Amino acid sequence: MKTVLITGANKGIGFESARQLLAKGFFVFIGSRNKDNGLEAVKKLHAEGFSNVETVELDVTELASVRTAREEIGKKVSVLDVLINNAGINGGSHPYTLLEATSNEYLDAFTTNMVGTSNVTQAFIDLMRNAAEPRIVNVSTSVGSLSLQSDPKWPGYSFAKYGVYAISKAALNMYTVQLAYELRDTNIKVNAVCPGLTKTDFTFFNGGEVRVAANRIIKYVLIENDGPTGMFFSEETNPESGVIPW
Repeated sequence: MKTVLITGANKGIGFESARQLLAKGFFVFIGSRNKDNGLEAVKKLHAEGFSNVETVELDVTELASVRTAREEIGKKVSVLDVLINNAGINGGSHPYTLLEATSNEYLDAFTTNMVGTSNVTQAFIDLMRNAAEPRIVNVSTSVGSLSLQSDPKWPGYSFAKYGVYAISKAALNMYTVQLAYELRDTNIKVNAVCPGLTKTDFTFFNGGEVRVAANRIIKYVLIENDGPTGMFFSEETNPESGVIPW
């Protein structure tokens, strides 16, 4: 049975990704910053008939929390097949206007969206090296594409700026490129995936169905050993191949 850790999985796209992977036979660790929220998520999944799921208290911004989560999961498994770095924030009360954004808003967004991803990846990479087909999916956004953001022909050009958030996700995209390069001689595949605008509390319930968004992420969890690595995908932006420019 393959194992997966999903950060920020007590709700939204992370929770739906957990549900879909459970249906595919995975054992799922639900990372939740708040332990009670994680337990509630597990309770819901148990009620749906899923048993191979546990929660782990995990605040990606706190190294002590990440290390404790690693110790807890390491007591239960010696292999982690999949890591989905899903936890993220939008950047605070003024995430969309750079001339109004505060330094703390920048730091909060970077700490969660980029540094948090690095914290978790570093902590669990040893368990992933033990897997036969390890996969890392960094949940990103087309809003973090420098190419699209500078292209007036892009449909989102005039409204999808979201300053602080976009910049932090652009940093995550560069992290993905660099990590894939460092792991190029291993069997670990690393990709950035945009789930698309989705109806969750993160987007004030605007966008498409969470089921579709989670499926877009899971597609790159399930790629074969000859599949892509170091790529950026958004099926919402490019329905044909999914590949979008950095």
